[in-house]
Amino acid sequence: MENYKFYSHKECEFFPCHPTNDPDNFNCLFCYCPLYALGENCGGNFKYNESGFKDCSRCMFPHVRENYEKIIGRYSDIIEIAKRTTED
Repeated sequence: MENYKFYSHKECEFFPCHPTNDPDNFNCLFCYCPLYALGENCGGNFKYNESGFKDCSRCMFPHVRENYEKIIGRYSDIIEIAKRTTED
């Protein structure tokens, strides 16, 4: 079953937030990507804009159904960043 790994919010006014040819498999579970904090090590398809912020509008990584385990597997990296931030 593992239904907790996928959620598609088709009633959302922004659905889908990225162009896709497969809206039935668009995963909204990680609407705000937890890997954003990893900067250039997130593993997604991004670029930095003129203001220095990450532009993830071309990244589908968190919206692919099969990437759940890969994202959860990076939480230890996110925790390390959070530790360094609170220790400073």
